[in-house]
Amino acid sequence: MAMSQAVGKGMTSMPADEAAWREKIAASRRSFSEKGAHDAVGTYFMVLEDTEAGKVVGTTALYTGIGLNRPFYSYKLSTLVSSSSCLETTRKTEVLSMVNDYTGATEVGSLFLLPEARRPGIGQLLSRCRYLTLADFPEHFGDTVMAELRGWQDEKGRSPLWDYLGSKFFGIEFQDAVTTAALKGTQFISDLMPKYPIYVDLLPDEARAVIGKPHESSAPALHMLKKEGFRFTGYVDLFDGGPSVQVGREEIRTVRESVSGQIRIDSSVSEGDDQFMLSNGCIDNYRMTLAPARIAEDGTLLISAETAKALQLQVGATVRYVFFKAAASASGCSRAA
Repeated sequence: MAMSQAVGKGMTSMPADEAAWREKIAASRRSFSEKGAHDAVGTYFMVLEDTEAGKVVGTTALYTGIGLNRPFYSYKLSTLVSSSSCLETTRKTEVLSMVNDYTGATEVGSLFLLPEARRPGIGQLLSRCRYLTLADFPEHFGDTVMAELRGWQDEKGRSPLWDYLGSKFFGIEFQDAVTTAALKGTQFISDLMPKYPIYVDLLPDEARAVIGKPHESSAPALHMLKKEGFRFTGYVDLFDGGPSVQVGREEIRTVRESVSGQIRIDSSVSEGDDQFMLSNGCIDNYRMTLAPARIAEDGTLLISAETAKALQLQVGATVRYVFFKAAASASGCSRAA
């Protein structure tokens, strides 16, 4: 609940509602168990722990089977071409059409890091750890992976697209619509939103300008998604026009580059070694961490006893890992992954 308050308004997957959180936590406990392995719809909600402080400082999640238990609506931005031989002219017109094209896909979302924990690399860890989960348990997730980003709002939380479009059909404030969707589902969208295409040219300039434009706070997240291979293909949020991006699960950079192999504890591993992201691959006791490691000549990953303890690993265990960042050079510089 404290994390939800820190997130603020506009993030539908993290409403400040205790009942909703208890439901999400219960769903996540099932997904991270053998019982939930074959569920069509699942919630894989994870938290980032500052182990020194013993405090949760961030959140991230994967949602499988979106749109299967309740509709998942988007606008698809497309172009209509019409021509007149009489006038000898051809016109291109952009339209927004309400669709359910992401039904059955896997969504990455709920990415949030407390301001005091925002240090170089931590946000990247929180984002990329989800892709290790996809690589560990591909059978749990859809072939298409997508992400919704918050749309542009002004400093008062006002959404121009909502003001000039959504509010005309729903008759409620933007934040009320976001909260209703988060807590009660999206049936009200189907009930009240027109099924016909919306001609973009009929909207005011202010509303047109924010279609596909992310919130300022979403810019870093969008950058990281693009580095992993996510691309914008014309889908935007129904409420605020924020962009949705997508990629094939096996095409994600971290999934492709991750390796599964055995580990060996080595006391010489230190902070002077390269940084790797590692997961223990155990669905009912899932742990991931960012730690120094070294690949031995025989292909074994050398890690410290501290890292093995954090991942709750036994000697000779198998982990999944991916390179994250090179060790600092003599000049004090480091290379980001």
